[in-house]
Amino acid sequence: MPGTDLLRRGVRLSAAALGALTGVAVITVPARADGGDVTEFPVTTAAYSAPSGIAAGPDQAVWFTESGVGRIGRIASDGTMTDFPTSDPDTGPTSITEGPDGALWFAETAADRIGRITTSGRLTEFPIPTADSGPAGIARGPDGALWFTEADTDGIGRITTSGRISEYRLPTAGTSPHSIAPGDDGALWFTEPATGKVGRITPSGGITEYPLPRADGHPEDIAAGPGGMWLTTSGSNAVERIGYGGDVTRFALPGPGAGPRGITRGPDGHVWYADRSGRIGRITAQGAITTFPVPDGAARVPFRLTTGPDRTVWFTELIGNAVGRVRTPPG
Repeated sequence: MPGTDLLRRGVRLSAAALGALTGVAVITVPARADGGDVTEFPVTTAAYSAPSGIAAGPDQAVWFTESGVGRIGRIASDGTMTDFPTSDPDTGPTSITEGPDGALWFAETAADRIGRITTSGRLTEFPIPTADSGPAGIARGPDGALWFTEADTDGIGRITTSGRISEYRLPTAGTSPHSIAPGDDGALWFTEPATGKVGRITPSGGITEYPLPRADGHPEDIAAGPGGMWLTTSGSNAVERIGYGGDVTRFALPGPGAGPRGITRGPDGHVWYADRSGRIGRITAQGAITTFPVPDGAARVPFRLTTGPDRTVWFTELIGNAVGRVRTPPG
Protein backbone atom coordinates (compact mmCIF):
# COMPACT_ATOMS: atom_id res chain seq x y z
CA MET A 1 0.00 0.00 0.00
CA PRO A 2 2.59 2.60 -1.05
CA GLY A 3 0.19 5.52 -1.17
CA THR A 4 -0.95 4.90 2.39
CA ASP A 5 2.62 4.63 3.61
CA LEU A 6 3.50 7.90 1.89
CA LEU A 7 0.73 9.77 3.66
CA ARG A 8 1.17 8.18 7.07
CA ARG A 9 4.94 8.48 7.33
CA GLY A 10 4.97 12.21 6.56
CA VAL A 11 8.44 13.63 7.15
CA ARG A 12 10.01 10.17 7.13
CA LEU A 13 9.60 10.08 3.36
CA SER A 14 12.50 10.19 0.94
CA ALA A 15 12.71 10.25 -2.82
CA ALA A 16 14.11 6.73 -2.77
CA ALA A 17 10.93 5.47 -1.11
CA LEU A 18 8.85 5.74 -4.30
CA GLY A 19 9.05 3.40 -6.59
CA ALA A 20 -3.73 -2.79 -20.46
CA LEU A 21 -6.59 -0.74 -20.55
CA THR A 22 -9.77 -2.85 -21.07
CA GLY A 23 -13.01 -1.43 -22.43
CA VAL A 24 -12.29 2.24 -21.62
CA ALA A 25 -11.95 5.09 -24.13
CA VAL A 26 -8.72 7.07 -23.70
CA ILE A 27 -7.65 10.44 -25.10
CA THR A 28 -4.18 11.83 -24.42
CA VAL A 29 -3.77 15.61 -24.47
CA PRO A 30 -0.27 17.05 -25.10
CA ALA A 31 1.18 18.72 -22.01
CA ARG A 32 2.83 22.10 -21.80
CA ALA A 33 4.63 23.62 -18.82
CA ASP A 34 4.26 27.24 -19.98
CA GLY A 35 0.70 28.06 -19.00
CA GLY A 36 -0.98 25.69 -21.47
CA ASP A 37 -2.76 22.49 -20.47
CA VAL A 38 -0.39 21.82 -17.56
CA THR A 39 1.55 24.49 -15.67
CA GLU A 40 3.98 23.75 -12.83
CA PHE A 41 5.12 26.04 -10.02
CA PRO A 42 8.26 25.03 -8.07
CA VAL A 43 8.07 25.15 -4.28
CA THR A 44 11.19 26.98 -3.08
CA THR A 45 10.76 26.52 0.68
CA ALA A 46 13.30 23.72 0.82
CA ALA A 47 15.06 21.28 -1.48
CA TYR A 48 12.59 18.62 -0.41
CA SER A 49 9.45 20.11 1.11
CA ALA A 50 7.28 17.17 -0.05
CA PRO A 51 4.04 18.91 -1.15
CA SER A 52 1.28 16.49 -0.19
CA GLY A 53 -2.32 17.50 0.51
CA ILE A 54 -4.02 20.31 -1.39
CA ALA A 55 -7.30 22.21 -1.11
CA ALA A 56 -8.97 25.32 -2.47
CA GLY A 57 -9.31 28.09 0.09
CA PRO A 58 -12.03 30.69 0.56
CA ASP A 59 -9.63 33.42 -0.64
CA GLN A 60 -9.45 32.39 -4.33
CA ALA A 61 -6.11 30.71 -3.64
CA VAL A 62 -5.02 27.09 -3.27
CA TRP A 63 -3.46 25.79 -0.06
CA PHE A 64 -1.17 22.78 0.33
CA THR A 65 0.81 20.95 2.99
CA GLU A 66 4.59 20.60 2.96
CA SER A 67 5.07 17.30 4.77
CA GLY A 68 8.84 17.34 4.70
CA VAL A 69 9.32 20.69 6.43
CA GLY A 70 6.20 21.13 8.57
CA ARG A 71 4.76 24.06 6.65
CA ILE A 72 1.48 25.09 5.02
CA GLY A 73 1.74 26.70 1.60
CA ARG A 74 -0.55 29.08 -0.28
CA ILE A 75 -0.44 29.68 -4.03
CA ALA A 76 -2.36 32.36 -5.89
CA SER A 77 -3.62 31.97 -9.45
CA ASP A 78 -0.60 33.86 -10.78
CA GLY A 79 1.77 31.42 -9.06
CA THR A 80 2.75 33.65 -6.14
CA MET A 81 3.56 31.45 -3.13
CA THR A 82 3.53 32.12 0.60
CA ASP A 83 4.11 29.57 3.32
CA PHE A 84 3.53 29.39 7.04
CA PRO A 85 5.34 27.16 9.56
CA THR A 86 3.54 24.84 11.95
CA SER A 87 4.83 24.57 15.51
CA ASP A 88 7.60 22.17 14.52
CA PRO A 89 9.23 21.10 11.23
CA ASP A 90 8.52 17.46 12.12
CA THR A 91 4.72 17.70 12.49
CA GLY A 92 4.24 16.03 9.10
CA PRO A 93 1.15 17.88 7.80
CA THR A 94 -0.59 15.80 5.16
CA SER A 95 -4.24 16.20 4.14
CA ILE A 96 -5.91 19.62 4.16
CA THR A 97 -9.43 20.96 3.60
CA GLU A 98 -11.40 24.16 3.84
CA GLY A 99 -13.47 24.34 7.01
CA PRO A 100 -16.94 25.81 7.52
CA ASP A 101 -15.35 28.68 9.47
CA GLY A 102 -13.33 30.05 6.53
CA ALA A 103 -10.05 28.57 7.79
CA LEU A 104 -7.98 25.66 6.44
CA TRP A 105 -7.83 22.49 8.55
CA PHE A 106 -5.16 19.83 8.20
CA ALA A 107 -3.93 16.56 9.69
CA GLU A 108 -0.52 16.56 11.37
CA THR A 109 0.23 12.89 10.90
CA ALA A 110 3.57 12.74 12.66
CA ALA A 111 2.48 14.90 15.60
CA ASP A 112 -0.97 13.35 16.25
CA ARG A 113 -2.67 16.72 15.98
CA ILE A 114 -5.25 18.52 13.90
CA GLY A 115 -4.18 21.95 12.72
CA ARG A 116 -6.15 25.06 11.77
CA ILE A 117 -4.77 28.03 9.89
CA THR A 118 -6.56 31.20 8.89
CA THR A 119 -6.03 32.83 5.51
CA SER A 120 -3.88 35.42 7.29
CA GLY A 121 -1.62 32.66 8.65
CA ARG A 122 -2.77 32.38 12.27
CA LEU A 123 -2.14 28.83 13.48
CA THR A 124 -3.93 26.73 16.11
CA GLU A 125 -3.18 23.06 16.82
CA PHE A 126 -5.35 20.54 18.65
CA PRO A 127 -3.89 17.32 20.16
CA ILE A 128 -5.88 14.15 19.49
CA PRO A 129 -6.86 12.38 22.74
CA THR A 130 -5.72 8.96 21.51
CA ALA A 131 -1.94 8.71 21.42
CA ASP A 132 -0.18 7.52 18.25
CA SER A 133 -3.41 7.78 16.26
CA GLY A 134 -1.74 8.82 13.00
CA PRO A 135 -4.35 11.25 11.59
CA ALA A 136 -4.33 10.93 7.82
CA GLY A 137 -7.31 12.17 5.78
CA ILE A 138 -9.49 15.12 6.76
CA ALA A 139 -12.72 16.47 5.30
CA ARG A 140 -15.50 18.92 6.01
CA GLY A 141 -18.63 17.12 7.16
CA PRO A 142 -22.29 17.91 6.51
CA ASP A 143 -22.74 18.73 10.21
CA GLY A 144 -20.43 21.73 10.32
CA ALA A 145 -17.52 19.78 11.84
CA LEU A 146 -14.27 18.37 10.43
CA TRP A 147 -13.85 14.60 10.20
CA PHE A 148 -10.55 12.75 10.02
CA THR A 149 -9.18 9.23 9.85
CA GLU A 150 -6.89 7.71 12.48
CA ALA A 151 -4.74 5.37 10.44
CA ASP A 152 -2.80 3.84 13.31
CA THR A 153 -5.69 3.15 15.69
CA ASP A 154 -8.51 2.16 13.31
CA GLY A 155 -10.62 5.16 14.18
CA ILE A 156 -12.55 8.06 12.75
CA GLY A 157 -12.32 11.41 14.49
CA ARG A 158 -14.58 14.45 14.54
CA ILE A 159 -13.49 17.93 15.58
CA THR A 160 -15.71 20.97 15.95
CA THR A 161 -14.50 24.40 14.88
CA SER A 162 -13.98 25.17 18.58
CA GLY A 163 -11.61 22.20 18.90
CA ARG A 164 -13.75 19.61 20.66
CA ILE A 165 -12.82 16.10 19.49
CA SER A 166 -14.87 12.89 19.44
CA GLU A 167 -13.54 9.52 18.29
CA TYR A 168 -15.22 6.42 16.86
CA ARG A 169 -13.59 3.00 16.67
CA LEU A 170 -14.14 0.93 13.54
CA PRO A 171 -15.73 -2.52 13.84
CA THR A 172 -12.86 -4.12 11.92
CA ALA A 173 -9.31 -4.10 13.29
CA GLY A 174 -6.24 -3.48 11.16
CA THR A 175 -8.02 -1.41 8.49
CA SER A 176 -5.67 1.63 8.51
CA PRO A 177 -8.35 4.14 7.43
CA HIS A 178 -6.80 6.55 4.99
CA SER A 179 -8.83 9.10 3.01
CA ILE A 180 -12.22 10.55 3.94
CA ALA A 181 -14.73 12.63 1.99
CA PRO A 182 -18.35 13.76 2.27
CA GLY A 183 -20.85 11.97 0.06
CA ASP A 184 -23.94 13.39 -1.59
CA ASP A 185 -25.99 11.16 0.74
CA GLY A 186 -25.27 13.18 3.90
CA ALA A 187 -22.64 10.78 5.28
CA LEU A 188 -18.85 10.59 5.13
CA TRP A 189 -17.05 7.86 3.27
CA PHE A 190 -13.52 6.60 3.90
CA THR A 191 -11.09 4.02 2.58
CA GLU A 192 -9.64 1.04 4.43
CA PRO A 193 -6.60 0.08 2.33
CA ALA A 194 -5.33 -2.66 4.63
CA THR A 195 -8.51 -4.71 4.30
CA GLY A 196 -9.80 -3.72 0.86
CA LYS A 197 -12.93 -2.05 2.20
CA VAL A 198 -14.75 1.25 1.98
CA GLY A 199 -16.45 2.62 5.08
CA ARG A 200 -19.36 4.99 5.65
CA ILE A 201 -20.02 6.97 8.82
CA THR A 202 -23.07 9.09 9.56
CA PRO A 203 -22.82 12.37 11.51
CA SER A 204 -24.24 10.48 14.50
CA GLY A 205 -21.45 7.89 14.33
CA GLY A 206 -23.17 4.95 12.64
CA ILE A 207 -20.61 2.93 10.68
CA THR A 208 -21.06 0.56 7.73
CA GLU A 209 -18.24 -1.21 5.86
CA TYR A 210 -18.35 -2.46 2.27
CA PRO A 211 -15.77 -4.97 1.00
CA LEU A 212 -14.55 -4.31 -2.53
CA PRO A 213 -14.70 -7.16 -5.06
CA ARG A 214 -10.90 -7.35 -5.14
CA ALA A 215 -9.43 -7.45 -1.65
CA ASP A 216 -5.98 -6.68 -3.09
CA GLY A 217 -7.20 -3.37 -4.51
CA HIS A 218 -6.00 -1.26 -1.56
CA PRO A 219 -8.42 1.69 -1.83
CA GLU A 220 -6.54 4.89 -1.12
CA ASP A 221 -8.22 8.21 -1.93
CA ILE A 222 -11.93 8.92 -2.23
CA ALA A 223 -14.22 11.69 -3.47
CA ALA A 224 -17.86 12.16 -4.36
CA GLY A 225 -18.72 12.13 -8.07
CA PRO A 226 -21.45 11.12 -10.49
CA GLY A 227 -23.40 8.15 -9.15
CA GLY A 228 -21.59 7.69 -5.84
CA MET A 229 -18.13 7.75 -4.32
CA TRP A 230 -15.05 7.39 -6.52
CA LEU A 231 -11.81 5.92 -5.25
CA THR A 232 -8.32 5.10 -6.40
CA THR A 233 -7.06 1.55 -5.82
CA SER A 234 -3.30 1.16 -5.92
CA GLY A 235 -3.08 -2.62 -5.96
CA SER A 236 -5.30 -3.10 -9.00
CA ASN A 237 -4.36 0.19 -10.72
CA ALA A 238 -7.94 1.22 -11.24
CA VAL A 239 -10.47 3.88 -10.40
CA GLU A 240 -13.60 2.44 -8.84
CA ARG A 241 -17.04 3.82 -8.09
CA ILE A 242 -19.12 2.63 -5.18
CA GLY A 243 -22.77 3.55 -5.29
CA TYR A 244 -24.60 4.65 -2.16
CA GLY A 245 -26.12 1.19 -2.01
CA GLY A 246 -22.71 -0.48 -2.07
CA ASP A 247 -22.56 -1.59 -5.72
CA VAL A 248 -19.07 -1.28 -7.25
CA THR A 249 -17.95 -0.49 -10.81
CA ARG A 250 -14.29 -0.79 -11.75
CA PHE A 251 -12.46 1.17 -14.46
CA ALA A 252 -8.96 -0.06 -15.32
CA LEU A 253 -6.44 2.69 -16.09
CA PRO A 254 -4.23 2.99 -19.15
CA GLY A 255 -0.66 1.74 -18.74
CA PRO A 256 2.18 1.27 -18.61
CA GLY A 257 2.93 1.90 -14.97
CA ALA A 258 -0.46 3.30 -14.00
CA GLY A 259 -0.81 3.96 -10.29
CA PRO A 260 -3.68 6.19 -9.16
CA ARG A 261 -3.31 8.44 -6.15
CA GLY A 262 -5.42 11.50 -5.33
CA ILE A 263 -8.94 12.02 -6.65
CA THR A 264 -11.43 14.89 -6.78
CA ARG A 265 -14.62 16.04 -8.45
CA GLY A 266 -13.62 18.60 -11.06
CA PRO A 267 -15.32 21.86 -12.01
CA ASP A 268 -16.63 20.13 -15.15
CA GLY A 269 -18.54 17.53 -13.12
CA HIS A 270 -16.15 14.73 -14.07
CA VAL A 271 -13.75 12.94 -11.74
CA TRP A 272 -10.03 13.77 -11.85
CA TYR A 273 -7.17 11.68 -10.46
CA ALA A 274 -3.39 11.77 -10.16
CA ASP A 275 -1.30 8.96 -11.64
CA ARG A 276 2.20 8.11 -10.42
CA SER A 277 3.19 7.34 -14.00
CA GLY A 278 3.25 11.10 -14.56
CA ARG A 279 -0.25 11.96 -15.71
CA ILE A 280 -3.37 13.70 -14.52
CA GLY A 281 -6.48 11.82 -15.58
CA ARG A 282 -10.13 12.71 -16.09
CA ILE A 283 -12.83 10.04 -16.08
CA THR A 284 -16.47 10.46 -16.98
CA ALA A 285 -19.42 8.66 -15.40
CA GLN A 286 -19.34 6.25 -18.36
CA GLY A 287 -15.62 5.49 -17.86
CA ALA A 288 -14.10 7.50 -20.74
CA ILE A 289 -10.62 8.63 -19.74
CA THR A 290 -8.60 11.65 -20.87
CA THR A 291 -4.99 11.96 -19.68
CA PHE A 292 -2.83 15.04 -19.33
CA PRO A 293 0.88 14.18 -19.12
CA VAL A 294 2.94 16.17 -16.64
CA PRO A 295 6.42 17.11 -17.97
CA ASP A 296 8.86 14.61 -16.47
CA GLY A 297 5.89 13.49 -14.38
CA ALA A 298 7.05 9.95 -13.59
CA ALA A 299 10.00 11.43 -11.71
CA ARG A 300 7.92 14.14 -10.05
CA VAL A 301 5.04 11.93 -8.85
CA PRO A 302 1.67 13.73 -9.08
CA PHE A 303 0.06 13.01 -5.74
CA ARG A 304 -3.10 14.86 -4.57
CA LEU A 305 -5.65 17.09 -6.35
CA THR A 306 -8.28 19.73 -5.75
CA THR A 307 -10.61 21.86 -7.81
CA GLY A 308 -9.42 25.46 -7.90
CA PRO A 309 -10.81 28.77 -9.16
CA ASP A 310 -11.52 29.51 -12.83
CA ARG A 311 -12.28 25.91 -13.85
CA THR A 312 -8.89 24.54 -12.91
CA VAL A 313 -7.63 21.40 -11.20
CA TRP A 314 -4.50 21.78 -9.03
CA PHE A 315 -2.18 19.01 -7.88
CA THR A 316 0.89 18.45 -5.75
CA GLU A 317 4.11 16.84 -6.97
CA LEU A 318 5.43 14.96 -3.97
CA ILE A 319 8.94 14.35 -5.28
CA GLY A 320 9.10 17.13 -7.87
CA ASN A 321 8.73 19.74 -5.12
CA ALA A 322 6.12 21.59 -7.11
CA VAL A 323 2.44 22.41 -7.40
CA GLY A 324 0.77 22.01 -10.79
CA ARG A 325 -2.36 23.28 -12.50
CA VAL A 326 -4.49 21.85 -15.30
CA ARG A 327 -6.99 24.04 -17.13
CA THR A 328 -10.04 21.89 -17.72
CA PRO A 329 -11.14 21.60 -21.34
CA PRO A 330 -14.78 22.02 -22.34
CA GLY A 331 -16.98 18.94 -22.37
